[in-house]
Amino acid sequence: MSREIIRTEKAPQAIGTYSQAVKTGNTVYLSGQIPLVPETMELIGGDMRAQIVRVFENLKAVAEAAGGSLADVVKLNIYLTDLSHFPLVNEVMAEYFSEPYPARAAIGVAQLPKDAQVEMDAIMEF
Repeated sequence: MSREIIRTEKAPQAIGTYSQAVKTGNTVYLSGQIPLVPETMELIGGDMRAQIVRVFENLKAVAEAAGGSLADVVKLNIYLTDLSHFPLVNEVMAEYFSEPYPARAAIGVAQLPKDAQVEMDAIMEF
């Protein structure tokens, strides 16, 4: 099976040894996104809502670069350094997804890259 590396300037560039996404067949694996602003590669300022929105915007840009959209996401993983933000994630997620919603996991973690408070990765199917 062939692999296609997905890359876009509309999302943060990889800050390590990984690709923004990899497409194999009808499946796209989107790497974790933190609330980095693509143009500056710095964490977005503002409150937690701004951070969550930035992560969804980053995932959306990678999904579109792969030829799809967030509507094609079948699995979403959410990593939070403070699980009390989970209701806010649900609220913002409803702005980006509609039913049927993807499968999802929410995981509390001690720390994320660049001291971000939220990270998400996803799997898309076409």
